[in-house]
Amino acid sequence: MSKSVLKQAVRQLRRGPVVGEVIDRAMDTVRGPEGSASPAPVAMSADETRIVPPPPPPDSSQESFDVWGFDDTEFQISPRGHVVLTGNRYSLCGDEMPNFLPWIRGIMEIPIDIDDVNPPAYPPAIPKPKRKKGFTDGLKAIMTDEHFTDDAEERLRHGHGHTQEEMYAIKYGSLTRVPDLVVWPTEQSHVEGLVELAGKHDVVLVPYGGGTNVTDALRCPPSEKRFICSVDMRRMNRILWIDPTNRMACIQAGAVGRHIMSQLATYGFTMGHEPDSVEFSTLGGWVATHASGMKKNKYGNIEDIVLDVTAVTASGTLTRKQIAPRESIGTDPKRMMFGSEGNYGIITSAVVKLFPLPQCQEHGSVLFRTFEDGVAFMFDLTRNGTPPASIRLVDNVQFQFGMALKPASHGWKARKSKLEKLFVTKLKGFDPDKMVACTIVFEGTHEEVALQQDQVYRIASRHGGMKAGAENGKKGYELTFGIAYIRDFVMNFHVIAESFETSVPWSQTISLCDRVKKRLFDEHQARGLPGKPFVTCRVTQVYPTGVAVYFYFAFSYKGVENPTKVYLELEHIAREEILAAGGSISHHHGVGKIRKAFLPDIMSEGGLSFNREAKRAFDPQGIFGTQNHQTDDSAQ
Repeated sequence: MSKSVLKQAVRQLRRGPVVGEVIDRAMDTVRGPEGSASPAPVAMSADETRIVPPPPPPDSSQESFDVWGFDDTEFQISPRGHVVLTGNRYSLCGDEMPNFLPWIRGIMEIPIDIDDVNPPAYPPAIPKPKRKKGFTDGLKAIMTDEHFTDDAEERLRHGHGHTQEEMYAIKYGSLTRVPDLVVWPTEQSHVEGLVELAGKHDVVLVPYGGGTNVTDALRCPPSEKRFICSVDMRRMNRILWIDPTNRMACIQAGAVGRHIMSQLATYGFTMGHEPDSVEFSTLGGWVATHASGMKKNKYGNIEDIVLDVTAVTASGTLTRKQIAPRESIGTDPKRMMFGSEGNYGIITSAVVKLFPLPQCQEHGSVLFRTFEDGVAFMFDLTRNGTPPASIRLVDNVQFQFGMALKPASHGWKARKSKLEKLFVTKLKGFDPDKMVACTIVFEGTHEEVALQQDQVYRIASRHGGMKAGAENGKKGYELTFGIAYIRDFVMNFHVIAESFETSVPWSQTISLCDRVKKRLFDEHQARGLPGKPFVTCRVTQVYPTGVAVYFYFAFSYKGVENPTKVYLELEHIAREEILAAGGSISHHHGVGKIRKAFLPDIMSEGGLSFNREAKRAFDPQGIFGTQNHQTDDSAQ
């Protein structure tokens, strides 16, 4: 194995390029000639086989405070009037996309003018911090001054996530309440000391991971009069140990996804959890939101991967002396931390399953004539095959959206693209206004991947599917990371946008998608909003019992009074339609504050009471005062 090649790949990953691409390179260097990770020796003591990795090196990548993502990456207008993504982190970067704005103008029927910009006024007015001398004096006794700050912009950033409402507020309005202090613990004892101090001085603690949530989970309630302290966990970012024999690792909760991937890859392993926010979200955040990843078909959702959780609560620290493959131990306190959303304590670390880096990773894609054909294929695949690591189906609007983001092609590439389009639409008879695409990631041994490819394409052909190539599949997969920047870009041009998701049984999937789209179109028209709405969906996860569906919704707010409030009303209506059509409140985003009004619609009074009483029992003082997924805030 060439250590220099491996180190170069890992350094490149830490600088933030497309995740899968660099993992591919790392995988090639850690395997022997047969393509499998070298087996670890079996020892009598687990401690003898554990590896203690060094701390992660400093990361020079800077994240933006006012928009999504890295501060060196954003969509801009080029001197020629075309959209371009700056930087070099993604495959979209650097190339002009001349079709993007014309396509948006056409589908939304709005006159986007690149000279008609709604300039953001970031940062807004930031509330002055409250003071709590006893608490801050106590902090100085357990940590140094570099561990906490009341800097205005740091407090602002720690007071919001990434909903459209929050991002609109920090650019064109304000947040009425933000944390009074931001603290960065670096040790377990720091967190335990923080919780003890909070109880003694009547302080509210708000756990903070990557700040990527889209549920208002980090919003500070304006009614909260107590001192609020944001506990940023990202300096607790180490992999404490790796057990290659038993394929486990203990990882601190503040470790960010992209760093977890790169560090584990140097030892020949992966955790397998890759949410769309993997570049910025943290392990603790994944547990607290009950997250799901793009490759859950192979590796499982977060609750399938995590074996144990250490968390500091008002009642004491939840921790275990040993980890078993599976246990029956009565009520397990750690299970309360899945989906806890900051209500019960601060997650400080977790023991997770590890998987050998796959021998190979292959991308693929399939075109279908209609969305219904694509869903039928996915259903058939769950019944008669093994779903690959990731498989996603986009509807026609989202398919066109992806095409609009393609860079301009010239010469032979342009001729080839034209010929391919003619082949698909004229010879094969696919209607450009109905066709959809499925993007696929295969991972495993060579034999597993070959078997899955055979199954996928054979089953796809039953439903009229046509193979569209690995390159299109890879671009579709990589688009996941670049597309997140678009929401903040189009907001400058009077377009407000957001995503929301659900899960739904197979039998109701098509009707739910149709009903939600129609409802949003009808409501948009009834309000007399400009142009037409942008409404699209994709199926992102498959289960034997159903699917997860992800919606994107946008409209022009040119001339609209309080557009963010209008958006919230429309999303609320869409969620009502989702529930009426058999869907869930959320598949992986969580409840937060934005969806907790729907809890009585899905949960009995007994269930609601259980949650309220659990909160009172675990946190009688309301130290963890986020007020997420609680229908009664009296305990806060």
